[in-house]
Amino acid sequence: MKVLQVYKDYHPVLGGIENHVKMLAKGLIQQGVDVQVLATNTRPRTAIEEIEGVPVIKAGCPLRISGAPISPGFYVWMRRLKPDIAHLHFPNPPGELGQLFLGQSHKFVLTYHSDVVRQKYLLRLYTPFLWKVLAKADRIIATSPNYIRSSPYLSRFADKCTVIPLGIDLKPFDTVDDDRVQTIRQRYGSPLLLFVGKLRYYKGLEYLFEALRHIQARLLVAGTGPMEDEWRALAQELGLGDKAAFLGQVSDSDLPAYYHACDLFVLPASHRSEAFGVVQVEAMACGRPVICTELGTGTSWVNIHDETGLVVPPRDPGALVEAINQLLADESLRRRLRERGRERAQWFSKEVMVERTVELYEELLAD
Repeated sequence: MKVLQVYKDYHPVLGGIENHVKMLAKGLIQQGVDVQVLATNTRPRTAIEEIEGVPVIKAGCPLRISGAPISPGFYVWMRRLKPDIAHLHFPNPPGELGQLFLGQSHKFVLTYHSDVVRQKYLLRLYTPFLWKVLAKADRIIATSPNYIRSSPYLSRFADKCTVIPLGIDLKPFDTVDDDRVQTIRQRYGSPLLLFVGKLRYYKGLEYLFEALRHIQARLLVAGTGPMEDEWRALAQELGLGDKAAFLGQVSDSDLPAYYHACDLFVLPASHRSEAFGVVQVEAMACGRPVICTELGTGTSWVNIHDETGLVVPPRDPGALVEAINQLLADESLRRRLRERGRERAQWFSKEVMVERTVELYEELLAD
């Protein structure tokens, strides 16, 4: 079968959906699926290349508006390519419009990663087309049952939604350099809290910083992003000093050591743009209890309250203080959550994700 994966960007552009598309494309190829990726370039010229064994077309992109690529060449390729299945990753309005009006695929699959949360004015203009896109899709992949129930868009199409959780490569988190872990703990002390992610508005770090004033622990922030300068300034304003350490971008090879070095992992997300929280799976695979917020999304489906960690209300520093202090004070509770977390992490392997995606493709083509 020929499958076209479609999103606005592709490796080496970094991001949650970009990483997912790359992992999925490589996994499908290993399963014998004929895969091609269509994305837009970060430059005006089109590039056709093979990236780590994946054929990729990056259509030239002279302009972006609110992050959305404006690429005439992208639509030429949408019209030209005739795959058995076009697999789009939402949200990406230019790609969805291309599939809606120009797509030549036999079947159309849409992975619905997140509602459009922040661009409310653009969403008003796009909503009529969004309904048409969802109606046209032969199958919609949701990353959690929570999102189907809570999304005003997905809930209308629940009958054609299939839950396939985002997967990760669990192997790098199984074994770790103990000397590196001890070096981190010696440098930063203990207890240690860890946050990992792109520093975007919906990650909610301001609420964790507020809580940190009432917690006897140090926080390591791994990642960069548009909110970094503002959050660094806030940490100083709150007088956190060295209680909040910004690590910058931590390499994939070094990241497991930081998970193993921490006592707790915290994802204080504040908005529904945090639709899943893959970093929680990484933390659980390393045997670390997780604290996340209840957003009605996949965050509280990945991290189950009182089984793999604790779930607290969003935008509530007091609730974060209570949950973090509770876990830091109770070693037996942390031990129980660690064991269940490691078990649950196995549900989110890349192998399971790829296998279930292939099954969905085969079912659609059989129909």
